[in-house]
Amino acid sequence: MLSSQNPIGIFDSGVGGLSVLREIRNLMPAENIVYFGDQGHVPYGPRSMEQIQNFSEGITRFLLSHKSKIIVVACNTASAAALKHLRATFPNVQFVGMEPAVKPAAEKTQTGKVGVLATSATFQGALYASVVERFGAGVELFQHTCPGLVNQIEMGELDSPKTRAILEDALLPMMDKNIDTVVLGCTHYPFVIPLVERIVGDTVRVIDPAPSVAKQVKRLLEAGGVLNQNGKDASVRFFTSGDSDLVKSLLPLLLGADGEVETVTWKNDREIQ
Repeated sequence: MLSSQNPIGIFDSGVGGLSVLREIRNLMPAENIVYFGDQGHVPYGPRSMEQIQNFSEGITRFLLSHKSKIIVVACNTASAAALKHLRATFPNVQFVGMEPAVKPAAEKTQTGKVGVLATSATFQGALYASVVERFGAGVELFQHTCPGLVNQIEMGELDSPKTRAILEDALLPMMDKNIDTVVLGCTHYPFVIPLVERIVGDTVRVIDPAPSVAKQVKRLLEAGGVLNQNGKDASVRFFTSGDSDLVKSLLPLLLGADGEVETVTWKNDREIQ
């Protein structure tokens, strides 16, 4: 039986999902959280759908072993490749995934031209195609995969010349096409919003989907009667399949807080030790 004290489970290929964790903490400060960053396999973008499904299944089992009451797939690539698979594999578990924010962009654009930054796996997935089909009519979408940007953010390079060059390569041609809205279709990318805003200026709106995801998590917890409203010492446990010291060093930069990071290892593509 699920309790309000049970944690929210969150996972991503790396530190990107911390942008979602940040919004969940802001909205629901009493909630306990277990976060898994799969740095051992980052980035997910170039990997096959089957691999991503296997990783996502293994991580879900790990988070469920820690009594998670809901699983947040805080990774656009994993949501595109594995969300449907996860819901079929774990029919009694509630999942919240990431969806490129094409709908709010289409509603808010004045020029009818929208830039979308995401990984190639997200663009190629059925989820993105479905979102575009449902909400992208009458809007011209300009897409870019920002090669190397996830790795820059994983290293904490939020404002380096190389990071700026990657973003300028993506955004300046879009600016030439008269976009007035940019959709961030990867959970890593909100950490470079200040840099994006400096490049595009104040006439272009930047849409981060993380606040909407946090609201959806809260709605589901309320509906299930398991929203934690009276926890005074909410805990966050961080796990990584990569370098725990590196992840720990990034927490103050990305979350503004310190934390211990525990290391786990993969036994195979589906099982974490």
